[in-house]
Amino acid sequence: MSNLDAVYSKLTIKTGAKLALVVLDGLGDIATASQGFLTPLEAAKTPNLDALVRSGCSQGRMTPVAPGITPGSGPGHLALFGYDPIEFEVGRGVIETLGLGIELKAGDVAARANFCTLDAAGLVTDRRAGRIATEVCERLCTLLASKIKKIGTTQVIIVPGKEHRFVVVFRGAGLEGPLTDTDPNREGLPIANASPVDPKSAGQKKVAKLVADFYKAALPLLKNEKPANGFLMRGIAHQPDIPTFEQRYQLKPAALAVYPMYKGLAQLVGMIKIEGPTSIAEQFERYVREYENYDFFFIHFKYTDKAGEDGNFDAKVKAIEEFDAALPILLARKPDVLAITGDHSTPCAAKGHSWHPQPVLLHSALSGSDKLDRFTETGANQGSLGVFEAKYLIRLMQANARMFDKFGA
Repeated sequence: MSNLDAVYSKLTIKTGAKLALVVLDGLGDIATASQGFLTPLEAAKTPNLDALVRSGCSQGRMTPVAPGITPGSGPGHLALFGYDPIEFEVGRGVIETLGLGIELKAGDVAARANFCTLDAAGLVTDRRAGRIATEVCERLCTLLASKIKKIGTTQVIIVPGKEHRFVVVFRGAGLEGPLTDTDPNREGLPIANASPVDPKSAGQKKVAKLVADFYKAALPLLKNEKPANGFLMRGIAHQPDIPTFEQRYQLKPAALAVYPMYKGLAQLVGMIKIEGPTSIAEQFERYVREYENYDFFFIHFKYTDKAGEDGNFDAKVKAIEEFDAALPILLARKPDVLAITGDHSTPCAAKGHSWHPQPVLLHSALSGSDKLDRFTETGANQGSLGVFEAKYLIRLMQANARMFDKFGA
């Protein structure tokens, strides 16, 4: 525990307040000429968000990791949960695996994988294989799992996720992560080799050979598949020791998320995963039903990020409007403190995550009003919260819930 965390812990008071963190994944964007110098938030019709802002909110921008650093979803969410993403570095494979309900054992190394499309020369032409249907992913994972059960004495566990995503777990003796990704992160390049992050680690060297042998066994099985004739692996790592959310904040937390990775992130910090809802309206309805059972709710909405990664401005606008239409369900049981933000920015112009600070809205009886009419990047630039590190958002939410005693005389 850092000195600052120790101070926060000493000042914390349990009050029975209800807090909600609503994350529109990849919400942040940039205004470009091709978009009429509007962001999707600015272009979207958001009457319910507008009304919430006018009722009294503070706004600002958040740096997810550090200036100029583009975060993955794992670091972005860990920061929102109040964990310094530099101090608590967690492999994406671990997060995705936990989210699929797979319990990791000591010594397991997990990887998040994407089916991809390879050309005749072995170059990646589509990193997501056209976002194949989940049913296709399940069939391909069943094929691989039936043929590759072990590599030497190491057990290989293959489990499908949503669309093009799946996980691979290596279970055996003497294994250790992390390794570098095999994902080249852009089309036109071959699958990269997984290498030890620490060249002196025997466990990482062993896993690197396992990954190479796994590719040798798996790629021939996929060679006649279209479009998913290859796969990429990211976040090859073992599960770290991490303090729970309830230990850090004295709040009983629950998570409402649809995609496995975000369920895994929540589980990693000890949140209770509430299963069942598949749309944002259903998530908000379940929040209302569970309101009395938890102190803190993490509610995740994926489709803003998905549209941003596809470079689809209109789809991102539509996703924001879908979220806004469902918002009154949440506000019917308004929490004492409500934060609405993204885990990072995914500008349509970039077709991927970026370093741009994401906008954040904070509403409580003590948040004050920035006297703005809408929640947008432009408005957030003028907000009283300024630009701050995302890892402090939870602390600001606690402060707005009167959960801190006075520091000093």
